[in-house]
Amino acid sequence: MDNATLNRFYTLHFILPFITAAVIVLHVALLHQYGSTNPLGICSNIDTVPFYPYYVLKDLFGLSVFLFVFGILVFYYPRALGHPDNYIAANALVTPAHIVPEWYFLVFYAILRAIPNKLGGVLAMVASIGILFLVPFLSKPKFTGPVFKPLHCVFF
Repeated sequence: MDNATLNRFYTLHFILPFITAAVIVLHVALLHQYGSTNPLGICSNIDTVPFYPYYVLKDLFGLSVFLFVFGILVFYYPRALGHPDNYIAANALVTPAHIVPEWYFLVFYAILRAIPNKLGGVLAMVASIGILFLVPFLSKPKFTGPVFKPLHCVFF
């Protein structure tokens, strides 16, 4: 890790929220222009609900609830979601034995530990993400709506 790497990661972490916000605005604009599909997966305008005021008010209510809970956590309980090991004083000469990756990296950590070859572990990690891109092509049913999938309806 050098200064150039840190600068690039800082720039990525600074730019990424703006890119995410732009994609969300684009998604909402396209949803407003073309509408969404109905449960049967058939294109028709019989039972459509207007985007405004129904979905706008619903999203504003959800956003206000989220901001309220977020504000409570930030202003009244800022350390509630922190790990206790983060408050141990750092020692540059000793690597602690309790270091584990965050929860979202645990799957990749397990893949790396399960495969003794480094290149094989990296290839397995890339394959575990790459396989997700194949999921839409695995099955193309004639009717795509959840009405024709009873198990999906039960869990939904």
